[in-house]
Amino acid sequence: MKDLTMTQTMTKEDVTAMILSAKKQAGLTWEEIAEKIGMSPVWTHSAAMGMNAFPAEKAKLMVSVMGLPQEAESLLIESPTKIWQQAVPTDPCIYRFYEIVGVYGPTLKALIQEKFGDGIMSAIDFDMSVTRVPNPKGDRVKIEMSGKYLGYNSW
Repeated sequence: MKDLTMTQTMTKEDVTAMILSAKKQAGLTWEEIAEKIGMSPVWTHSAAMGMNAFPAEKAKLMVSVMGLPQEAESLLIESPTKIWQQAVPTDPCIYRFYEIVGVYGPTLKALIQEKFGDGIMSAIDFDMSVTRVPNPKGDRVKIEMSGKYLGYNSW
């Protein structure tokens, strides 16, 4: 994390680094942080990484909970620019999600369109949860996603 002086302006990336540092120093989990600000862990992490804008009252809580400088609050509420790498990632966990979409993406699309018609599942009007499910063969990761159906317009 860079040292910010009076002549440098704090960026969203700086705030993300501060959040990660404060989280580590405090020994908090994303679930604990989310509970303290009244949001889901998935959304809290995504917003902390700069991929969502915090509502003003949640930004104020995040600054307080994480001990961030006051200037961070205005950056947390800024609309994000959602840019992610288009190359296949090398991180094994993230790669598996690419693999899932590569293998099952056409299947998911076909099933969604059979049930709803020609359209998509929104990632804007969306929620997701990640839970651990005990299993004798090894615990399982359960990911549930729910997005509003958006039909394509015919015009």
